[in-house]
Amino acid sequence: MSKRVLITGGNKGIGLETTRLFVENNDHVIVVARDFKNFEFEGHPNVTTIPYDLCDVKGLSKLAAEVGDIDVLINNAGMMNSLPYTNYPEDKFHALMNLNLYAPIELINLFSEGMIKKGAGRIVNTASVAGQIGHPDIWYGVSKAGILNATKSYAKLFAPHGIVINAVAPGPVETDMLNVIPEARKQFMLGNVYLDRFAKADEVAKTIYWLATDCPEYINGTCIDVNNGSFPR
Repeated sequence: MSKRVLITGGNKGIGLETTRLFVENNDHVIVVARDFKNFEFEGHPNVTTIPYDLCDVKGLSKLAAEVGDIDVLINNAGMMNSLPYTNYPEDKFHALMNLNLYAPIELINLFSEGMIKKGAGRIVNTASVAGQIGHPDIWYGVSKAGILNATKSYAKLFAPHGIVINAVAPGPVETDMLNVIPEARKQFMLGNVYLDRFAKADEVAKTIYWLATDCPEYINGTCIDVNNGSFPR
């Protein structure tokens, strides 16, 4: 049966590859992103695009009302600034925390209402290895640790209502976000993975898709690492 799926940041990178997988399954995908320049699924009959800046958390209730009930929520959109904690502009701090943590939590609150009424639903959050081991961009690491904790907390609340919520924690992935990581840091991380390469976006997307569709419901409130090894520091 066709599902209604909302993917934040589903216009590029991991989100785009996740969109592709749902489209190939003939699901209807609602993509929320700031812009859709060169978006390959623009105009596709099974894809609805909604231009929206997810840093505007207060406006999410209106967006949710526009979207209506969904079967699957993929909280994928995120940002990283790679700035030192001693010189972190307040506007960049607020934008990062809104996009990476507060918006996903608010979307979970809003869309879970319909899922609870139906007694079913799937939610997948994109976290990061940074949420597990820390990160030079302090607030990026904090935001990802927060979304991991939220995933576990909501799983306890939602399990009796038939909602399965999990997360993925990728290491570096071959997307635009790599461009903000200093070269020395990238080389260090390459030295700590088994395959001597970063993840491809579709490898993370396939994990997200499985959690959102076919994974057993007993896999709930957990996080799948997609990092090809560990980063000890």
